[in-house]
Amino acid sequence: MKLVSYNIQYGFGADGRYDLERAAHVVAGADIIALQEVERHWQRTNDDDQPEMLGRLLPDHYWVYGPAFDMDASTRRDGRVVNRRRQFGTMVLSRLPIVWSRLHLLPMRRMTARLNTQNPALECMVRTPAGPIRFFSLHLAHIDAGERLEQLDFVNQLHQRAPAAGGPWSGADDEPHRNWTNGEPEPESPPEAIWMGDFNSLPGSAEYERMAAGGFVDATVAAGQQPDGSFTHLRTVEGRVQKRRLDYCFVGASLASRVRSVSVDNDEIASDHHPVWIDIDLETPMPE
Repeated sequence: MKLVSYNIQYGFGADGRYDLERAAHVVAGADIIALQEVERHWQRTNDDDQPEMLGRLLPDHYWVYGPAFDMDASTRRDGRVVNRRRQFGTMVLSRLPIVWSRLHLLPMRRMTARLNTQNPALECMVRTPAGPIRFFSLHLAHIDAGERLEQLDFVNQLHQRAPAAGGPWSGADDEPHRNWTNGEPEPESPPEAIWMGDFNSLPGSAEYERMAAGGFVDATVAAGQQPDGSFTHLRTVEGRVQKRRLDYCFVGASLASRVRSVSVDNDEIASDHHPVWIDIDLETPMPE
C-alpha cells in the first residue's frame, strides 16, 4: 500500500499561488493520505470549505477532518444566522473505509511575543488486509521544542492505552431497542499504529529521540536510509537556503519490517512542504 503525508499549507504553493486542486493531484495515487494545514472558511482561501472540496477532488477516498483551531465565522443573511466556523486542522483520506476516528487536541502553551495555535492529532482506524491499524495525522507546535515534547508524550500515552481503552464504544449492547451499535460488533482498537505528519523537528532532536523511546521506528530508517538523508521543507532565511526534514512517518515496531521504501518528492511545489511517500506491505495478514 502507498501512504503519503503532506502539509499542504492550506493550498498555497511555494510559488505563492493558491490552488487546492493542484495539492489534491499530488496525493491522488495514495491509499492512505495524511494531510496537515487544511482549513475551512478563511478569507485568505476564498472562504472555501477545503475538506469538502478535497473530498470531491479525491472521490475514491473516504475522509475525516479534524479541526483544532475553531473560531466563529458566521454571517447574517435575510435576518437569519448562517452558522459557520473558521477552522484549521488535519485530515485523513483512505481508499478503505475509516471505521472510526477521534480528534485529540494537543497540549499548548500560551505565547505573547509570537502566534501560537491549537494543534491536533487525528486518529483513524482502518481495517487493512494486514489487520486493523490506527493511522494518525499530526501537526506539532512550530515554536517550542518543550511544547512538542509534551504533545508527543500526550499522544503516546493515548497510544499505549488504546487496546485497553477500546474504540468509540465497547461492551454488550444492553439496550438493543435504542440501536446504539447499528447491529455492528465492537470495533477494534488495535495496538498497531502509524503516525504521519509535520513534526516540526529535525532528525536527532529530542522530539525525534522521544518517538524512538516510545517504541516507534522512523520509516525512512526502516527502509534502510539515513534519517538526515532527505529534506521535506525548504526556506530562505537572510539570503540562505535551508533544507530541513520536518515531516515523517513513524511506524510501530511490529510494522517496521513491512516498510519497503520511503521517498520525498522535492520537485513538487504545491506547498512549501514536500510530500513524503511510504510504500509498505499492508496486504499480508499479521501473525496471530
